[in-house]
Amino acid sequence: MPPATAPANPTPVHPSRVRVLHPGVGRTAGPVVYWMLRDQRLADNWAIIHAAGLAAASAPAARVAIAFALFPRPFLLGARRRQLGFLLRGLRRLSADARARGLPFFLLEGGPAEVPALVRRLGASALVADFSPLRPVREALDAVVGELRRDAADMAVHQVDAHNVVPVWAASGKLEYSARTFRGKVSKVMDEYLVEYPELPALMPWDGEQPEDVDWDALIHRVCSEAENVPEIDWCEPGEAAAMEVLLGSKDGFLTKRIKNYDLGRNDPTKPRALSCLSPYLHFGHISAQRCGLEAKNRRHLSPKSHYDSLAGAWEWARKTLMDHTADKREHIYTREQLENAKTFDPLWNASQLEMVHHGKMHGFMRMYWAKKILEWTSGPEEALSIAIYLNDKYHIDGRDPNGYVGCMWSICGLHDQGWKERPVFGKIRYMNYAGCKRKFDVDAYISYVKRLVAQAKKRKAEESPDTESKHPKPETIQW
Repeated sequence: MPPATAPANPTPVHPSRVRVLHPGVGRTAGPVVYWMLRDQRLADNWAIIHAAGLAAASAPAARVAIAFALFPRPFLLGARRRQLGFLLRGLRRLSADARARGLPFFLLEGGPAEVPALVRRLGASALVADFSPLRPVREALDAVVGELRRDAADMAVHQVDAHNVVPVWAASGKLEYSARTFRGKVSKVMDEYLVEYPELPALMPWDGEQPEDVDWDALIHRVCSEAENVPEIDWCEPGEAAAMEVLLGSKDGFLTKRIKNYDLGRNDPTKPRALSCLSPYLHFGHISAQRCGLEAKNRRHLSPKSHYDSLAGAWEWARKTLMDHTADKREHIYTREQLENAKTFDPLWNASQLEMVHHGKMHGFMRMYWAKKILEWTSGPEEALSIAIYLNDKYHIDGRDPNGYVGCMWSICGLHDQGWKERPVFGKIRYMNYAGCKRKFDVDAYISYVKRLVAQAKKRKAEESPDTESKHPKPETIQW
């Protein structure tokens, strides 16, 4: 794909938030189609705002439609029942909200390959896609742009970073050495981007092809039955309304009620409600990070790099120190299966693994300890990173996410960190141990908390019908 360019922007979206992937030749007055990828919401969505602005600037004014393409089996990054159920239930709510606003919502069950045919059939003048740094999504977008450039050269294709507060391609042109250097660059431009969203321009009533009705119950059942049966979670309700309730709810919202516990409780795994609990919603795009920033005067941004999930993405000093210590003797070596089944000698680590498997979300502090112990208990950093990402993506409701990859890279490869005192196995990578955790929080209370979560999950599973029984690994003997 040729290098993207910034457009002469007729919309209220900051020009540097938009990239022109294909300018289009001899623009028609057809509708503008928003290909929703990562940002699955109607509110606070720069991509929809840009699409609506393009439509309003057409002569005559054009219509707007939304398309969402399900990645076919093996699904996007091996999504399991846990993630797919959450995704589809959120889309069911979104499609109803879109219909109420007069926005047609086209669900493409055959995957991204169906996008070119849809936009040609609708006679679209432009396709607007949101941004994801994940390789399969980038490859799918490249394929669609290539086909449209060949078969529909008059159609413009724009990409909008609707996910990050500072657009990822405006934040930094290189892989930053540490969070400190990256933070400095972003801080300088934060006020330019952390602005209130404008009102969505008035939309012309849709008078084109109508989307096919979706039997959501049947679709959810079919897709989830085809996926690996990691059980769904019930503590997190999908959708925009639920996300805003977690952020600003009058009873238990993070900013309205729970933030007072954040300073002292955020690193205590026995106090999970001290955290925002927003990561599932941010991952699926049910809430905007910019909305969270506007409400909390905070910031959140990610940077895409080709090696975000491999040792090649670490700094040279980190790669060298890890490889220098690859041959160091390990006190314990575990296979991926043993780790997945929480069969280690460490009751704290076992509890964190079981919290992820049965609850679908491990406490943020424990994620660091969990990943670092995988480095300590495997044959080398490549294997450790591979196992950590596999387990993170398989069981976390917010897995398969750039933030999760950065977390694994920070813990195992020292990404955005500095070198520490050299020690066996870890080299200069920051070290964490059981004794340090005991000094920070009540380890026994955390283990007891996870035991209760596991018992509740097993009770729910026992109450399920036989055809939905879980097939994920079940530890027979857990060393608490």
